[in-house]
Amino acid sequence: MKTTTLSAADLTPKTGLRPAQAIEQLEKFGPNELVAKRPPTIWRKIWQHLSDVSSLVLLFAVGLASYMALQNGGWLKPIVIGSILVINVVIGLYQEASAEKSLAALKSMSLPTAKVRRNDVIQTLAVEKLVPGDLVYLKAGDQLPADGVVLSATDLSVDEAVLTGESVPIEKTIYQVGDVAKKTQQVFAGTAVTAGTAVIQLTATGMQTEIGQIAGLLNRTKQRMTPLQGRLNRLSSWLSVVAIIGGLVIFGLSLGLQNQGLAASLMIGISLAVAAVPETLPIIVTISLAHGVRKMADQNAIMRRVSAVETIGNVDVIASDKTGTLTQNKMTITRYWTPKTGIQAVNSQLPQAGQQLMQALGLATNAEIKLVDQKEQTFGDATELAIVRWLMQHDTSRATFEQTYPRVAEDAFDSKKKMMTTVHRLNDTQQLVLVKGALDRLPLKATVSAAAQQAHDQFGESALRVLAIGYKIMPTVSDPSADWAAINRDLTLVGLVGLIDPPRPEVMAAITEAKQAGIKPVMITGDHLVTATAIAKEIGILTSGQRALSGEQLQQLSDAELEAEVPNIAVYARVSPQDKLRIVSAWQAQGATVAMTGDGVNDAPALKAADVGIAMGITGTEVAKGAADMVLTDDNFATIIAAVKSGRTVYQNVLKAVEFLVGVNFAQIFLMVGAVLFGWGAPLLAEQLLIINVLADGIPGFYLSREPGEPTVMQATPVKSHESILGRGLGQRLGLRAVTFTGLTLGVYAIGRFVLTDNQATVGMTMVFLVLAIGSMIDIYAIKDRQPLTLMSFKRNQQLNRALIAEIVVILALASIPMLQGLLGLTTLPLVGWLVVIVGICLPTIVLELNKRWQASRADSGLTEVIN
Repeated sequence: MKTTTLSAADLTPKTGLRPAQAIEQLEKFGPNELVAKRPPTIWRKIWQHLSDVSSLVLLFAVGLASYMALQNGGWLKPIVIGSILVINVVIGLYQEASAEKSLAALKSMSLPTAKVRRNDVIQTLAVEKLVPGDLVYLKAGDQLPADGVVLSATDLSVDEAVLTGESVPIEKTIYQVGDVAKKTQQVFAGTAVTAGTAVIQLTATGMQTEIGQIAGLLNRTKQRMTPLQGRLNRLSSWLSVVAIIGGLVIFGLSLGLQNQGLAASLMIGISLAVAAVPETLPIIVTISLAHGVRKMADQNAIMRRVSAVETIGNVDVIASDKTGTLTQNKMTITRYWTPKTGIQAVNSQLPQAGQQLMQALGLATNAEIKLVDQKEQTFGDATELAIVRWLMQHDTSRATFEQTYPRVAEDAFDSKKKMMTTVHRLNDTQQLVLVKGALDRLPLKATVSAAAQQAHDQFGESALRVLAIGYKIMPTVSDPSADWAAINRDLTLVGLVGLIDPPRPEVMAAITEAKQAGIKPVMITGDHLVTATAIAKEIGILTSGQRALSGEQLQQLSDAELEAEVPNIAVYARVSPQDKLRIVSAWQAQGATVAMTGDGVNDAPALKAADVGIAMGITGTEVAKGAADMVLTDDNFATIIAAVKSGRTVYQNVLKAVEFLVGVNFAQIFLMVGAVLFGWGAPLLAEQLLIINVLADGIPGFYLSREPGEPTVMQATPVKSHESILGRGLGQRLGLRAVTFTGLTLGVYAIGRFVLTDNQATVGMTMVFLVLAIGSMIDIYAIKDRQPLTLMSFKRNQQLNRALIAEIVVILALASIPMLQGLLGLTTLPLVGWLVVIVGICLPTIVLELNKRWQASRADSGLTEVIN
């Protein structure tokens, strides 16, 4: 923490800054906001999109095609290839901009204004306009807009967990001018007032605050590459090598065996290389990720980094905060005890003794809950808010009780005596004294009964926080505060209440779904180990064979010991934000992909280190959000699981796009090389290859991004970071499709050229063009559903149906209209040729469907063997 010293000259007058002073300070120190890392320039963004391996191959092809066009004319090829590159870049930039706009919407969730005195007028200003020297008024529930010192205060307590990780609020004292400010006399941006009121003078704003210093460090931290980026880069590199080799081979064969000439051979080689690289794959991936971003935003999960969409789908571990994420962040009274009723569960019916207990607690409470613009705003600490909610359940309030028993004095709660006293008027001669606090601190006139102690212990064993309240009636005194020691004794116990922050109602089902998906949920909390254990058992995180560990026990483990034990630990209690970093590292050392939640400034390093950092949108600091990949707008664990499902669907759709594009691309290489080796020459022209690759293969692939998730998407285990993109059967399906199309197209070409005609290459070429173009479009139905095709498979994606119909019409037009035929080197087919084409178009889909059933039968047989 920075040292702060104010002299009398530095002290702002009670009237506040004058307008001219405020303007001068704003010009000197700038707006009171955290400055994000400077975004890359538009040219750098463009280069990032062009530096992909497949894009580099396309750039090279554009250069060569342009050179050939200059030499021989014909600009169709460089224009088509160049257009593909431009579309890739434009769509990528657009989707990144859309994601940033979604993030910008989160700022509306932060406190936008503060109450400030300027020119002797108290006014509400946007926090960005605050400057050092401003006098800011604070009350319970306010968030500190900047760093400052306390000039005046009444029972001020501030929650500094976002900076220190310490969950207990810090009691603040008034700063003495001229001295070096103590921590208890300073307040810091991003922290929250939990009790009391104060006037502070700002000493630092924006990036000069404590939070700003940490934000500056985070801006210099680099991001890790996501698993999908790594897999696609490796796949692109591999495909590019194969494409270049294929292009060189066909160039050499055309030049050496077919005597096509240098220009024609080079052009066909370039075209094959371009056709072999699925240049529309980056667009499809971008569209899939962007669709995932929009879908997740609708589900209350804002993705700050588009590429993290697939990463969240493949996490092995979700390390989640308890309060507000797994629980409701609303302390609730669930049980009570009185001498007359014994232990009772809270319900709508209260006996007289229960009503008296509720009334006593209500009178001795300062918290408030108000509805502002249909939103609940709370003022006060969590325990007192639980009392207020109990009153609200019974349609009553402190104000109602005080109409009968008005408050005349109060001895506020403090952490030393751990109790609070209020004095109320009973009548002209008597006053009612109420004291609430810990049972062992209440000054009762008799020892605690065995029944009361037993109830207290039973509440504690159930992880309930216990609050006791006692009373006495005394003669009226004019000033009760003159001798609180005398008043706070000889009490009679009214009763006890047990409080807990209950689990969210939807969280148990979400945890069950996570476990079915092969994900280990882990609870991390600053609460007591007993409380954390009880909640974790109730919601299903802590099960047989799993351990709960306290922060003290965690610190006794070495990094190697923690790494060995981490798979067996489901709960971490009383841990600091720094401990989170060790937990992330231990899991990652096990090869796991880790999602970590956090809301405080000190959580930021762990969020940055995690594969998916998840910040809280409601309670989270701007620094935590800036370090995170995903922000929850509802702070709900169930939202994380919904995001996992969406992420898995996106990843699944990307794999479908790879299967759809790559299999046929390899078939094109084998077709061209095989035909030349057979001495047939090139069975397709360069223009035909490009049309098939972009129009027939690329555009239908776009619609795979909108496919809903498979029914089994949350039953598969997460994809490991080191797992090949061709794993889990994708390599087998790719190979089968490539072999099917290679054999099919070679056969169709031979039939058209040598069986149906007397060595007419254009007939064979036209038949291959139709089979390859339409056949590779039609079998998208077999690819987009992992289950056997049904009528619903064809109905589910109407956009795809319309696109395929339109493209089939275009392909048929190219092969049927004489003028277009001549442009592309095609010809009119005989009737038998059309029959062969129709059979050839349907054959790949039949093969893929038979493969699905064969694979399913193998899986069922394997399962039967395991069971037997």
